[in-house]
Amino acid sequence: MHYFESIARVLAIGLVLGAGLPAVFAVGLRLYSAGAGGIGADGTAYRANPLLRTLGVALFVLVSAVIVVAILWITKATINHHFGVDLFPFVSKK
Repeated sequence: MHYFESIARVLAIGLVLGAGLPAVFAVGLRLYSAGAGGIGADGTAYRANPLLRTLGVALFVLVSAVIVVAILWITKATINHHFGVDLFPFVSKK
């Protein structure tokens, strides 16, 4: 059962980070471009929507934060060894 549990965890994290993060980024890109305003394909002008642009930027920031935390998580032992800084003190040491 221990192996099945480990495989399920890796699969879940892989799906969330492997497919979920690019999907969140794509939604943020769509929201940002929809809120930009401009001229449509038929020549009609439409106004900018600051709420959609703000939501798009918030999703970009979320994706960036997840990437930075993931890099720090991967390098936590090296950072702790060289600089003596424990970046994740709430995580149990095995």
